[in-house]
Amino acid sequence: MKNEDRSAEAARRWRLVLGQDAIGAVPLNVEDAAIDGAIDALYGTSESAKGGLGASAPRVARWLGDIREYFPSSVVQVMQKDALERLGLQQMLCEPEMLAAVEPDVHLVAALLSLNRVMPNKTRATARKVVAKVVEELERKLAAPMRQAVSSSLNRATRNLRPRHQDIDWLRTIRANLRHYQPEYRTIIPETRIGFGRRGRSLRDIVLCVDQSGSMASSVVYAGVFAAVLASIKAVSTSVVVFDTAVADLTPLLSDPVEVLFGTQLGGGTDINRALAYCQGLITRPRETIFVLISDLYEGGNNADMLGRAAALVGSGVQVIALLALNDSGAPSYDHDNAARLSAMGIPCFACTPDLFPDLMAAAIQRHSLEQWTSKAGINRAAG
Repeated sequence: MKNEDRSAEAARRWRLVLGQDAIGAVPLNVEDAAIDGAIDALYGTSESAKGGLGASAPRVARWLGDIREYFPSSVVQVMQKDALERLGLQQMLCEPEMLAAVEPDVHLVAALLSLNRVMPNKTRATARKVVAKVVEELERKLAAPMRQAVSSSLNRATRNLRPRHQDIDWLRTIRANLRHYQPEYRTIIPETRIGFGRRGRSLRDIVLCVDQSGSMASSVVYAGVFAAVLASIKAVSTSVVVFDTAVADLTPLLSDPVEVLFGTQLGGGTDINRALAYCQGLITRPRETIFVLISDLYEGGNNADMLGRAAALVGSGVQVIALLALNDSGAPSYDHDNAARLSAMGIPCFACTPDLFPDLMAAAIQRHSLEQWTSKAGINRAAG
């Protein structure tokens, strides 16, 4: 590229960055003017942008179509999220023509779920298609790592080293004793015998208790998908409970993660104590149960009773984990006092990204130290 071409390209880019109010603005071609208009409608300060995007659903649909044409998917998702936050476009999502133009992502699904109760019937079918597409993409990305991590950890956690004769896993026993081969007898002395794990019942019970208050929206989406994946693994028994000031047990819907997500009701208050009380009734094998509370720990109910129930769960032998967030957004806002109190009980409190969640569950199943696991994963835990 010649120097003058480089200078022209740099001037063009600076013009798009600085917007329509740039001093000494260079002229734009038709395509660049369209890109500039799409950016200015969301981030600009010019007269044309003062009205925002809220004038009509068709206008928003055109804008969504423009940004999908001119920007890569990752940038489109950021701009859609910013539009929802900056310009209050939630109600526009109730228009089918606008939904047809969006780039589906987790934040959009969270916004749709928050509007589930007020969404008109004409939009609901389109909204379900959008949610289903995101769920399908998440399952394709997350299901295999989850199944592999959980299944392999169950095999290790349930290995029987004192099996009866009919329970011996001969293949693994032979491999484990190859060093004891006796050439003169042409045989192996099986000093270590390895048996199959228990059959006919789940090896672990997993309870996901998910805060569906507005601040936990993207965590709810990921938790719903992971719950459905866990439910497909026969060696574990999975329950999923969502709560605000009321409690809803969505376990019967786990065969369809889209149904699970539409069973949530984002945006309410928070009564963790009531949710813990309900979940205590689900636990029949405390020492085989992993209880994952996904919440920012801002309690709107009885805080003292909530802490008491958490202590009772730990005391009964339940393995309790408090995830302050399950999303890609990094460190969350959370109740530091409650996190410290739970940590002092031995309940690890930290935020977790979706890509690390399978490894977390594998570590929990094998009863590894989660303090060591979080340190190895580079995760900061709430102080106890």
